[in-house]
Amino acid sequence: MSPTRDRSHSDDLLSFVRSSPSPYHVVANAAQRLEKAGFQELRETDDWAAGAEGGRYVVRAGALLAWYVPAGAPARTPFRIIGAHTDSPNLRIKPEPDTGTAGWRQIAVEVYGGVPFNTWLDRDLGVSGRLMMRDGSSRLVSVDRPLLRVPQLAIHLDGGVNEGVALDPQRHLTPLWGLGDTRPGALLGRIAGEADADVADILGWDLMLHDIQAPGYLGADEEFLVSSRLDNQISVHAGITALVAAAHAERPPAYVPVLAAFDHEEVGSGSWSGAQGPLLERVLSRSVGARGGSAEDFHRALAGGFCVSADMSHAVHPNYAERHDPDHQPLPNGGPVVKVNVNQRYATDGTGVAVFAAACERAGVPWQPFVSHNAIPCGTSIGPITSARLGVPTVDVGVPGLSMHSSRELCGAKDPGLLARVLTEFVRAG
Repeated sequence: MSPTRDRSHSDDLLSFVRSSPSPYHVVANAAQRLEKAGFQELRETDDWAAGAEGGRYVVRAGALLAWYVPAGAPARTPFRIIGAHTDSPNLRIKPEPDTGTAGWRQIAVEVYGGVPFNTWLDRDLGVSGRLMMRDGSSRLVSVDRPLLRVPQLAIHLDGGVNEGVALDPQRHLTPLWGLGDTRPGALLGRIAGEADADVADILGWDLMLHDIQAPGYLGADEEFLVSSRLDNQISVHAGITALVAAAHAERPPAYVPVLAAFDHEEVGSGSWSGAQGPLLERVLSRSVGARGGSAEDFHRALAGGFCVSADMSHAVHPNYAERHDPDHQPLPNGGPVVKVNVNQRYATDGTGVAVFAAACERAGVPWQPFVSHNAIPCGTSIGPITSARLGVPTVDVGVPGLSMHSSRELCGAKDPGLLARVLTEFVRAG
């Protein structure tokens, strides 16, 4: 990468991703950045009357909602929502993790989300997540060093491997971490030690595996980013950047900017911390009530509102160009894509395209249209869910990349910063 090219945003993104191996770490790091910018946490059990104006945020497990109310903003001020998600496909540890075969100590895992199994083979893996303690608190934990590995079968024992690998997730994705004794409680005991906790005080946990390879730059001119969990920490990071910028702008935003970073998008969003639940609707309603607003004010704020659902998208793959629509082939570093699907897998319509394109023009950022090949099913996002729950027009956008859902993904080094610039313009200007 040219030394004259500003890569402060991409450097910061890679630092954020490196320190966020689980959704709970994403939320903790996002909260830390918001606190530094003057935002204050509100608990759902608190009285919110004192949280009428300024920056506030709410944490629920692996989800974070944050917003900024400009001084003197009427209760009916429209919302400008950035939607994203904190989770990524991975391997999650089962309730009884300690297992083994043929003298090997192994860990039982379950597949979370749409995982291309082969990308988790022969990777050095750590463990991360949260521990639920006897006193009701939770404790983050991250073992960010080589602890586990899912070994590939040697080609000598599978001569047809290059004709395609068929992996059974029950039999072939069980990582190893030692030899000998597979006594119950071995893994939890090791994790408790890492968290400086007494294993007897751990009553529950949510633990997962992560690739420990550091994120970085790739390419002849370092024009790409390569990292785990770019989907969808790019969007969470850009949303935080936009929200903080709006809160500190010289001119107060014309809207109430909101960041809604949900958990469990990769498995359908159907949870208490996912987009299908009532969390966002409740938080927005309570924020209006905290300013003395009525139900009428809340509905007016929604009616004048808008949502950008930001989630990673596909760049055209050079080795599989035929899998993409021939007239819609986004490339890295060409700016964010606007995702369209007439069957409502994405929520974008003409209104959404116009609003986002106008924000791109004001920000001086290019954008690219995306639609899937007609014969290949398209993914989805929280966009249609949020739009349907709130009755708010929504546009689905994202940074184009390769290897989506792999243990290690790729995108253009410029695109995350471009997305943040557009989102900043979207939440603060009319």
